[in-house]
Amino acid sequence: MNQPVANAPGDSVPAASRRVTLTSGLEFASRFTVQIALLLLVAAFTWLSPQFLSVENWSNIARQSSVIAIAACGATFVIIIAGIDLSVGSVVALAGILSAGLVVNNGWPGWLGGVACLGVGILAGLFNGFCISRLGLSAFIATLSSLAMGRGLTMAYSNGQTIFGLPDDYNYPGAGTLFNVSVPIIITGCVFLIMHLVLAHTVFGHEVYALGGNREAARLAGINVRRVELLVYTLAGALTGLASWVLTGRLTAALPSSAVGLELDVIAAVVIGGASLFGGRGNMIGTFFGVLTIGVLRNGLNLLNVSPFWVQFVQGAVIFVAVLLDALGQRQRRVG
Repeated sequence: MNQPVANAPGDSVPAASRRVTLTSGLEFASRFTVQIALLLLVAAFTWLSPQFLSVENWSNIARQSSVIAIAACGATFVIIIAGIDLSVGSVVALAGILSAGLVVNNGWPGWLGGVACLGVGILAGLFNGFCISRLGLSAFIATLSSLAMGRGLTMAYSNGQTIFGLPDDYNYPGAGTLFNVSVPIIITGCVFLIMHLVLAHTVFGHEVYALGGNREAARLAGINVRRVELLVYTLAGALTGLASWVLTGRLTAALPSSAVGLELDVIAAVVIGGASLFGGRGNMIGTFFGVLTIGVLRNGLNLLNVSPFWVQFVQGAVIFVAVLLDALGQRQRRVG
């Protein structure tokens, strides 16, 4: 029989109460890890750089993070169903090059070129989703193949050359302003809001969580698993196409070498935001804070004139810690 734990002499707080308080504190820290980390980063960079808290600098952070943020919204759905998308960067480059070529070389209107950019993203998402849901390929292999094919098509179409001369209506989503607010920031806010509503308050969102939590149980519950997978990757592709339009417009040119490694930033933002690579867990609010954490980290290190190589190393270390904590938490849940 378990004996009650006696209090130490002079100890006015029962041992059980201390354990409850400690457990509650650990649960709180675990639940709000990304927010706590973000606050610590903001405090540190504010102390180290007087420019960090300026309105102009925070506007730069938001604008520079917009491409990662838009693509990360789609990746959140993918990771919740225990999938992965390694093709994000190459699809962004391919969509930008093809749409810019149609506008500059074939005389398409700028807005129609933007629609083509979205279309390329959707087709890439459909291809990934079809390979995974219908052909039974692993998400890693399917999207890794798409990464290589997308980058190859980009170089073949552009012959490795940058496409300049994009019209203002094409560049507007990436470089325009509305009521003195940068359009990429407005687009990012709208995407986050819409995707949050879809994920948290629709039948499709509930199906996504069910599929990620237990694929077989979702199938037995009557969910069309293959349809959900196809829709998730198609949605992710559409948002990747939108991110490409924003990036190309911001650069006012289409670069065949753009967005190299973007998929790592996107996956990092989602995982840092609390999504599990094992599936079944994640949300748009967490992804928002994950994107902001990466943006603040990169911006603050740049303000301190830290070498870009060390910035990359620190970001990789943050990803490692986030994935490690996720794996340890998953192991603890299985044991418990």
